[in-house]
Amino acid sequence: MKSFFYVLIFSVSLVFTGCTHKDKPVSWAIVIHGGAGTILRGNMTPEKEQQYRQKLNEALDTGAAILEKGGNGLDAVEATIHVMENSPLFNAGKGAVFTHDGHNEMDAAVMSGSDLNAGAVAGVGDIKNPISAARAVMEKSEHVLLSGKGASEFARLQGLEMVDSSYFFTERRWKSLQRAINAEKHGTVGCVVLDSHGNLYAGTSTGGMTNKKFGRIGDSPIIGAGTYANNHTCALSATGHGEFFIRYTVTHDISALMEYRHLSLQKAAGEVVMKKLVNAGGAGGIIGVDKNGNVAMVFNTPGMYRGYRKAGGENHIAIYKDEK
Repeated sequence: MKSFFYVLIFSVSLVFTGCTHKDKPVSWAIVIHGGAGTILRGNMTPEKEQQYRQKLNEALDTGAAILEKGGNGLDAVEATIHVMENSPLFNAGKGAVFTHDGHNEMDAAVMSGSDLNAGAVAGVGDIKNPISAARAVMEKSEHVLLSGKGASEFARLQGLEMVDSSYFFTERRWKSLQRAINAEKHGTVGCVVLDSHGNLYAGTSTGGMTNKKFGRIGDSPIIGAGTYANNHTCALSATGHGEFFIRYTVTHDISALMEYRHLSLQKAAGEVVMKKLVNAGGAGGIIGVDKNGNVAMVFNTPGMYRGYRKAGGENHIAIYKDEK
């Protein structure tokens, strides 16, 4: 399966799907993703596709409503990701995939671009909304990353909603585990925001890889790999084969290219996702927004659930690589 997976990556290595609009700066913008991978029209029923588009639109509605009122961007990120975490459609929260042992182990992270403060949790299985736990780590502890039982105990002390592990059981994900005993599947949800105060925020939440073993943790809770925000450059959330995103510090690398080589968000993302990752054999993508509200959604896979909205009403939702 791995060899087929890498062949697939290189077969789509020339795919570049993104959106960048360099008009006058906007007062706010929000971008979301629901995971990237082998997402093909031929494998999607019209009913299922409509469900995904509706949920992506609901997520954008939720964040945009906060931003339109001049709200805090981190509130928008958290509320938007809640919509996707609470849906069984995505590999995060309620829809989290199963580990090899039949458990759910979720990761999440948030980051603030104004002060580079960040918080993350990893390997949690009883927190209803891991993104809220990540925010609590950022705002209510001196730490950046908490894992496992310690992260759950911290979340409990902060009054976050805890659930029995049975909450995360869905028949769809259980069947996926049975099919994937000899394969690897991954997915993530994310949200990045520029708010009307000029601040950038990023958040990412995931159930990790189907059939993962040994307490594996991917890139989502690793600051600079799957999640990054810096007011001087951009906010980014990644999705894909996490080991590659960690090794190549993908989100920080994009920000660094913008800061030190003065590349645009779109060009920097293309350099990393479409060249460095592809050459290394890594599949996935990123969503991003820069300090002027320019949006990028770049991926080297056949599809990525994605969308954005800006002040003034500009709106876009897409799934497949041929949707601009």
